[in-house]
Amino acid sequence: MSAVTLTPRALYEEVAEQLRQRIFSRELEPGSWIDELKIAEEFGISRTPLREALKVLAAEGLVTMKVRRGAYVTEVSERDLADVYHLLALLESDAAGVAAERATPQQIDELKALHAELEAAARPGRVDREHFFAVNERFHMRLLAIADNRWRDQLVADLRKVMKLNRHNSLLKAGRIAESLAEHRALMAAIEARDPQAAVARMQAHFRSGLEAAA
Repeated sequence: MSAVTLTPRALYEEVAEQLRQRIFSRELEPGSWIDELKIAEEFGISRTPLREALKVLAAEGLVTMKVRRGAYVTEVSERDLADVYHLLALLESDAAGVAAERATPQQIDELKALHAELEAAARPGRVDREHFFAVNERFHMRLLAIADNRWRDQLVADLRKVMKLNRHNSLLKAGRIAESLAEHRALMAAIEARDPQAAVARMQAHFRSGLEAAA
């Protein structure tokens, strides 16, 4: 039997990640046309792996394929945004309730450490929006990991990619970072108190406020 050769990460996956980051950073803005020829030349690749990458991003909702017109960065409508936040509120509030009930003391300490990073990123006069966003996502993903349901994790990961298309709008609302931080404090208090119902309610409130800021 011949040996099986394991290849590194597929080229199209690398290309998809590069484009994904450009979309999240607004280098490729919502509604903009993706120039396949230009990008293929820039990356030094053929259009085949690029098109495979675009299929991946389309499946994630980040790219919209239009017949005979090509690929465009997805524009998120108010309805889309409301639907995404609604589902995230359901999934992540459930995870918060599970975490409040089952998290070990060490896991709660991990969440507290991440929350402390959030506090540091939001210090008055020294707010670092991008760092705040990155740590906030790590906090949410750690909470999901503690709740330990891989099917929920997969759904949330896909929904959060779509949410990121609009994330800058939510951050730019005056006072939103302070509001978000206060909501996290309330959530942490519920988790530390081992109160699942309160944790669920706090997370749902967090997403309601987030939607209001993002809309």
